[in-house]
Amino acid sequence: MNRKAQRNPNISLPEDRKFPSSSQSFLPLAACWLILLVIITLRIYFTSITSENNTKLTLENQQLTVQMNNLTQASDVSENKITNLEGERKNLAEQVQTMEAKQVEFNVSRAQWSIDAYCPKKNNARTCNQCERGWVKITSSCYAIHDAKPNKRRSWEGAREDCRGKGSDLVVVGDNPEKTSVNKEIWGTSGFWIGLKAENGKWKWVDGSDLADNSWITQEPQDGRCVILVKNKEWKSVSCDEKRQWICEKAALSV
Repeated sequence: MNRKAQRNPNISLPEDRKFPSSSQSFLPLAACWLILLVIITLRIYFTSITSENNTKLTLENQQLTVQMNNLTQASDVSENKITNLEGERKNLAEQVQTMEAKQVEFNVSRAQWSIDAYCPKKNNARTCNQCERGWVKITSSCYAIHDAKPNKRRSWEGAREDCRGKGSDLVVVGDNPEKTSVNKEIWGTSGFWIGLKAENGKWKWVDGSDLADNSWITQEPQDGRCVILVKNKEWKSVSCDEKRQWICEKAALSV
């Protein structure tokens, strides 16, 4: 009986043992493929975006690196400049200190020279004068009459240079009494340079003033001409390049 029952075609199988249809199995498979396609598409998109961003970031990083290198080089240059300037400042400071020390030494030496010149020591005592030794006092000025030998005489500029080295200048005669007094101190006929020179068609003193009394010299001022004083004679215009004796003048001290 059981065997017959197995052969009977009219006997139906339970619902859970039936096979699914082809349409029912296709839908889930299509959904899986769609999801996979979406995932692949999104992955490609995000991979492209990420690659583009990486390229931009790489370029920006390279630019920042270049800028940093430039700043570093500029910083190195600035540091070198600062170092060089510091070295120069140090050298200048040392030079200033050296010059100040030399100036102090010179001032002390000059002061001692002035003391010895104006206040010579005799018998352990000093007596001060208004003019240093070798200078003649006339009114309020001191005069040095340089009666140099022929081979030691100087041009007008050379004579003035010598006077300046003594803290003075070629003599400037201000009035007739001074003119007479200075004339008494000189001798000979070779003539002594005074501080009068032709400039721009005028007779000019070394202090910048004009000759006040034109009767003191009748010759017209010509460029390259300077004036000499000859004892008991009229002042004379000669070439400034001639070698002559000279007279220096500076103010007398108040003692």
